[in-house]
Amino acid sequence: MPSNQTPLGALPARFRRQRLLIVGCGDVGMRVARQLGGRVNLMALTSTPARVPELRAAGIRPLLGNLDRAATLQRLAGLATRVLHLAPPPSDKSRDWSHDPRTLALSRILRLRSGVSALVYGSTSGVYGDCEGVKVHETRPVQPHTPRAVRRVDAEETVRFLGRSGVRTSILRIPGIYAPDRVGGTPKERLLKRTPVLLPKEDVYTNHIHADDLARACLAALWRGRAQRVYNVNDDSQLKMGDYFDVAADLMGLPRPPRVSRNSATESLPLMLLSFMSESRRLDNTRMKRELRLNLLYPTVREGLCAQASLL
Repeated sequence: MPSNQTPLGALPARFRRQRLLIVGCGDVGMRVARQLGGRVNLMALTSTPARVPELRAAGIRPLLGNLDRAATLQRLAGLATRVLHLAPPPSDKSRDWSHDPRTLALSRILRLRSGVSALVYGSTSGVYGDCEGVKVHETRPVQPHTPRAVRRVDAEETVRFLGRSGVRTSILRIPGIYAPDRVGGTPKERLLKRTPVLLPKEDVYTNHIHADDLARACLAALWRGRAQRVYNVNDDSQLKMGDYFDVAADLMGLPRPPRVSRNSATESLPLMLLSFMSESRRLDNTRMKRELRLNLLYPTVREGLCAQASLL
C-alpha cells in the first residue's frame, strides 16, 4: 500500500458506507475524519454544544451526550457499525482514581443492541510502567505506576470484556503524540522556555508517533485489527528524551536544552513532567506494521520534526 494512501482506500466499495462513531473526537478524531473524506457515515459524541457547527462542517453528525452521565448515551445504542474510542478517563481529581467509568458506560450501551462489528480503543503506553529502557512487546505484562495509567488498564479490561460479546476489539497503546498543528504537539514552546532535560547517563527512552500516522493506525485497526489484539503504535525512533529535544532544537535553529541531574530535576520540575522522566522503555512496533500493514509517513521523529521546522 503506498504510504500516502489511507487504509480504508483499499477496501471494496460495499464496505465504505459503514457508520463510524468517534467518541472523544479531538485532534486525532478530526484527522481520522479528514482521512476518511466522506467514505463512511461519520458520527461523533460531544458533550459541548458549541462544537456542533465545527463537527457538521467536517461532515460529522454530532450526537450530544456525556460519558459521565450514562442516561445521555442511550441514543448511541444500535447507531454505529464501528466505534473509535479516544476519550480519556476521568482526571486525577476523580473520586475513584482506579477505574474508568466512562469506558464502562460506553460498553454497556454498545451491548444493548447488536450491530457494532469493531471497536478500537486508544490507550497509553504508560500502562507498561518503567521498563528500564528495554524493548517492549505487546505481550509484556502491564505494570502501571501512575493513576492515569491505572485507569487506562481498567479501561482496557472493559474493552476486552466487550470483545467477548462478539465485538472485534483492538487496543492501541499510544506514546507521545506530536504534530505542528496540534496543541502541545511541538517541542518549540518547551525549548523556548529552556526547560531542562536529564543528563545522558540518567536519561530515559521515550517513544513518539506523529498525529497523522496515529489517525491512520486508528483506521487500519478499525478495518484490519485482529480480535482482542493489542498494538503498540509508535514510530521507529530509538531516542532518549534529551536527544529528542536536541534534534528538535537543531532543526528549529534553537539552543539545545540544559542538562541537569535527576536530583536537580526533582527539585525544580513539575510532578507531571517528572513522571515522564521516571519511565524508560522502547516500544516495538513490529505487530503494528505486520498486522495492520501500516507504512508510516514519518518513520522517525527526525522526518516529523523536519516537516514541523518548515512550518514553524
